[in-house]
Amino acid sequence: MAFFLSYSTPFAHHKISTVFSSKQGSRHAFDQFGSLTLKAMPEEMALIVTNGSSNNKIPHVLTMAGSDSGAGAGIQADLKTCAARGVFCSTVITAVTAQNTLGVQDVSILPEESVAAQLKSLLSDMHVDVVKTGMLPSTAMVKILHDSLKQFPVQALVVDPVMVSTSGHVLAGSSILDTFRQDLLPMADIVTPNIKEASVLLGGVQLETVTDMRSAAKSLHDMGPRNVLVKGGDLPSSSDAVDIFFDGKDFYELRSSRIQTRNTHGTGCTMASCIAAELAKGSSMLSAVKVAKRYVETALEYGKGINIGNGPQGPFDHMFKLKRKNSSKLRLFEPSDLFLYAVTDSGMNKKWGHSITDAVKAAIEGGATIVQLREKDAETGEFLEAAKSCLEICRAHNIPLLINDRVDIALACDADGVHVGQSDMLVNTVRALLGPEKIIGVSCKTPEHALKAWADGADYIGSGGVFPTNTKANNRTIGLDGLKTVCLASKLPVVAIGGINLSNARSVMELGVVNLKGVAVVSALFDRECVAVETRKLHDLLTETVANVGSAVTEEV
Repeated sequence: MAFFLSYSTPFAHHKISTVFSSKQGSRHAFDQFGSLTLKAMPEEMALIVTNGSSNNKIPHVLTMAGSDSGAGAGIQADLKTCAARGVFCSTVITAVTAQNTLGVQDVSILPEESVAAQLKSLLSDMHVDVVKTGMLPSTAMVKILHDSLKQFPVQALVVDPVMVSTSGHVLAGSSILDTFRQDLLPMADIVTPNIKEASVLLGGVQLETVTDMRSAAKSLHDMGPRNVLVKGGDLPSSSDAVDIFFDGKDFYELRSSRIQTRNTHGTGCTMASCIAAELAKGSSMLSAVKVAKRYVETALEYGKGINIGNGPQGPFDHMFKLKRKNSSKLRLFEPSDLFLYAVTDSGMNKKWGHSITDAVKAAIEGGATIVQLREKDAETGEFLEAAKSCLEICRAHNIPLLINDRVDIALACDADGVHVGQSDMLVNTVRALLGPEKIIGVSCKTPEHALKAWADGADYIGSGGVFPTNTKANNRTIGLDGLKTVCLASKLPVVAIGGINLSNARSVMELGVVNLKGVAVVSALFDRECVAVETRKLHDLLTETVANVGSAVTEEV
């Protein structure tokens, strides 16, 4: 494997440097959304020039830990946690382990020179906010970190004293304990041992009760860290998962329900890296700890049914996506999907006594090629359950299901995408929430709207209303000429919308514009007693019209 590195910059002959006070915490402050603010700076702090806009500073956690080949703990857990919490994460690998759900089979410690080089490479360039440590298998590595942070101060240091894996494998020898106590703990903003690790750090003191945990937190705090979190997930005497947080003044007892699951591998790494991520975003220490505990609890609950590996302890789902049903069957969007676009209406369904699932099933049976749920009057819980049922029907027939406006419903039911209007959530925001594989459509009346939809990452546009319609109040119509103008300007496939029915659909498709792929219909399908019959009529008409238009074009050529 070869690596090639080259770069050029207009600043190549200019000195770029940043000078900070050595006082911890005087560098930056970030609000909860990650935007940069500047504290009042002491005179000894001077920002000369940076290589980018300070307003776009990305929260950055550096994790220094071992690699877990099973990807449940260590560096892999840290990367996934930071990604889930919206924080950039860089890595310094201290060891490579061979492990799976059965346990640890091998530990290979990296050369200390390599670890030092990794640290210097990152800290000297990448504006790290928080350093989080995991497995530090030698005294030399602890000293390397100590010296590096003296040279390159950061906003906070989170120490997860990984010494024994959850499966019981020793990951760090007793020789490093004194170095931990003397060099690392006094630098730490928070140390996060579980009860076994706290016992080791305190010379073998047994922790069996919440009172023991409080005493341990106080004793550990006396060693120098500004805050201590003793994790009691393995506390035998408690039916809850109890953690004790001590800030040097007050104790906080953080309780959550104990989740019965085998998938607990990496909980400690995840907790510490989540704390680091929240600190990087500007949270207070107590807030960061509370968010981290809730995140771990939620991930454990969500992933308790996942089955990876044959051993007693499996990984959990940091991204809350592994359990999505049929995610592997998600089909890619095709412009031809827009041919007969069925848009539901709760009022019409009630008028004719149709359930939403019956209406969707009938539309598909009649030839609908894509379905959009547009349920303006439904309660959220009711809408979500209906969407899940409709999704099962659509997936069984290989028909995409989109949700109108409601990105939350689309996410919750794992729909194929959403359709938004000009006054709804921005397309690039929707894309960031849904991901690259989902379908996004946008309503457009003008060429400018169409070009913006393309630039923002939409998959198609719905243009109209072409004709007057009763389904939207005060909806300005654009007519056939307006539709053609938008189609000619659009770089995306177009579906015509608004007032289209059996009497005028032919005139729409006879426009003969290449990227006009179909019609979207509400009343003509769902404001009828028999949805399947009306859908079949319209499908047949569209098929005939497209065939005739194609033949006419062929004859002209």
